[in-house]
Amino acid sequence: MAIQRVLSKWAKTNVLLKSKTLSDHIPKTVIFNRSALSSMLSDYAMVYVKPDRGTFGNGVMRVEKKNRSQAAFRFQSGANARVYNSFDELYHGIERVRPKKTYLIQHGIHLLQHRKRRFDLRVMVQKNLRNDWETTGIIGRLSHPAKIVTNYHSGGTVTPFETLMSGHLSPTAQAEYKSRLRKFGLQIAQQLQTRYPGLKEIGVDVAIDDKMKPWILEVNTAPDPYIFRKLRDKSVSRKIFRYRSAYTTTGRSIIRRSRIRRLRTKKPPYL
Repeated sequence: MAIQRVLSKWAKTNVLLKSKTLSDHIPKTVIFNRSALSSMLSDYAMVYVKPDRGTFGNGVMRVEKKNRSQAAFRFQSGANARVYNSFDELYHGIERVRPKKTYLIQHGIHLLQHRKRRFDLRVMVQKNLRNDWETTGIIGRLSHPAKIVTNYHSGGTVTPFETLMSGHLSPTAQAEYKSRLRKFGLQIAQQLQTRYPGLKEIGVDVAIDDKMKPWILEVNTAPDPYIFRKLRDKSVSRKIFRYRSAYTTTGRSIIRRSRIRRLRTKKPPYL
């Protein structure tokens, strides 16, 4: 069976919302339109507007309603920020830069920070060699100082979990929280598999707020495994690529060719 990929963030969100356990960890998300934007800003003051289908943080905007500044509204895309005095101006400003495809509005979570830079976490979950779900890696992504997204391909810095959490949790609490995230990743994978049985791997983008609550920002069904090579502990990336090779056609071919080479080079016992 080919590895199943699910591009729509909206579709994945709706599957996760069916879980009572997980639904409390999903920021409110709606389809983008004028009235929805106005309502979400009234409710939350800060939201993210993002394409339903897209990668690497491309097209993501941070939109804020300011109550105590001269400019009533602000939105930022990439390193560029714009301010507006009215909702109408804000909406038309977004429409000028937004591609005409489906976009979502998500309640904005105020992320924890490390050295005054926001960060989130990527939780990698894969089918292991027994075909069971296993959380194989957790890594932090530190945002570019001038940007709103944490993605490595958008200028974010891949950083160990322990480094980012050192100012928020003790070493003992970090270990406990990491264990919690591993279980969290398994729950997400198992819930998505109820609708998408062909999934073999997911990368969960997790935000942590100031009360240490984890939030599911997004789930990627084609996660980048290479960021885990940045970790000093190489056993993490080795496991990720070993599992990946077991459930991809390309990976199985590599394993077969490697075995053939070993057999060809192996000396007979009588030499």
